[in-house]
Amino acid sequence: MKVGLVYPSWTKSYGIFGYFARRNSSWPPMNLALIGAIVQQHDHQAFIVDGTLDELSVDDTVTEILSKKPDIVGLTSYSPFFHVQVELATALKKAAPDLPIMIGGAHATIIKEKALLECFDYVFVGEAENTLPEFLNRLENGKDLSSLKGVVWRGDDGKPVFEGPAPATKDFDALPIPDRELVDSNKYFLGTLNGRNPFTLIQTTRGCPWKCIFCASEDLNTTRILRRSPESVVAEMKGVVEKYGIRHFFIVDDVLTLYEEHILKICDLIEEENLKITWEGSTRANLVSDSQVKRMAECGLIRLSFGLETVDTEMRKTMNKKVPLKYYVDANRILNKYNVEAMNSVMIGLPGETEETVRTLLRFLSENRDVKQANLAIAVPYPGTEFHRIAKNGENGMTLHTDDFSQYRRYGSAVTTVGQLSPKDLVELQNEGFVRIYAAPWRWGPMYGKHGVIGFLLMFFRVAQMFRWHASRKLQSVFSGPLRKPAAALAGAPGDNKTQPEFGHQGSPKSPHF
Repeated sequence: MKVGLVYPSWTKSYGIFGYFARRNSSWPPMNLALIGAIVQQHDHQAFIVDGTLDELSVDDTVTEILSKKPDIVGLTSYSPFFHVQVELATALKKAAPDLPIMIGGAHATIIKEKALLECFDYVFVGEAENTLPEFLNRLENGKDLSSLKGVVWRGDDGKPVFEGPAPATKDFDALPIPDRELVDSNKYFLGTLNGRNPFTLIQTTRGCPWKCIFCASEDLNTTRILRRSPESVVAEMKGVVEKYGIRHFFIVDDVLTLYEEHILKICDLIEEENLKITWEGSTRANLVSDSQVKRMAECGLIRLSFGLETVDTEMRKTMNKKVPLKYYVDANRILNKYNVEAMNSVMIGLPGETEETVRTLLRFLSENRDVKQANLAIAVPYPGTEFHRIAKNGENGMTLHTDDFSQYRRYGSAVTTVGQLSPKDLVELQNEGFVRIYAAPWRWGPMYGKHGVIGFLLMFFRVAQMFRWHASRKLQSVFSGPLRKPAAALAGAPGDNKTQPEFGHQGSPKSPHF
């Protein structure tokens, strides 16, 4: 069978901010490249259409897919972009009614049978790596799908049939290397302090043992840890350098330094192979040491990210974030010592948030010179998370205003009220936060490296928006009395604040799900 794997464009509706979405989020869809490699390993054919990279409209994407004459098409999705996949699948069904369409990914895994909309024929739940080859073989040979776990399909009565999640992958090294021939590898660029360079994604471990409230760890089975051998990782790196000339790698592990001996062995092999490469990843601040960073920097590490989230002690307890704040201060200092760029991810709008806790966070970020970059998101209660349960039940002062997942974006949009902070307040505080963080001259270099001149133009836009918001609040206090509206009056607010798109991963480079 010929399998078409597709990730449609999701950025074109965002206007000027679509530029930043494409610049930061047009990553090679290595999850699809891995699925493609597995498909081909089992004597089928595969191709990938990346609509985001090529900025394809829905109609253009359909035309591109059909021109390659697939026997079946596969899509993958996170919750905020599920509607994008539905739009494409609906258009594809209209153009080719008999073409089977399957969808997988984190959102499909969480909602299971509910994902089997009219435009989809099959839904994959859990890891598709073991299930997909058997599924394709049965489909090709006209066999029924009974007893096949990990797939939702329609029974004779038209109702969904689901016989349980797919068996979990047990041996990471048994999986093939993602087939980078299926994507135009040299068209993917990433901004770093060393300039914008072609890059690719690579994975050395899968999973994270912790259970923060904003992660759907139970539904996605992410607490199970798999490791590749360091030898296979470096062999893949060497192959990429030799075949494509790409020398920057984004390691998509959830916790890069979870096993210190593992990452240091990779460093030793990079040195032995004399690979002149750079790389980056993310980890927890308490799993960083001076000697470790020194060694990683010697072998190409140029950027490391941490999930700081908030500096408020009580909120950290609520979100199950167990790393003491002092580790973040130390980690940023160590990285700067070895000229490794530190990226700190933070959130506003978590349970217990107030305007004062937000401003305490912003003061910490604006005054700490060791923090060169910070990414400020609005916390989103994605389905399958403990945070979603809290918001849905109205606990901890939370109100969830919509179940429309297309509104579940971390930037320029909010779907919750927390305490006295309305969705509009959260959006405005996020905008002000970016201004206060990147107004510091020592952060202009990282901002330019990531966004170029347009990053500064965006900053001017943010400053103007911040002044408008503060002027509006002053006028309201003078003429209207209280600044706040009752939360119940704000239910329509999320849709009024579409200023900057979700900068999440294009495709699903960290997810094992199809």
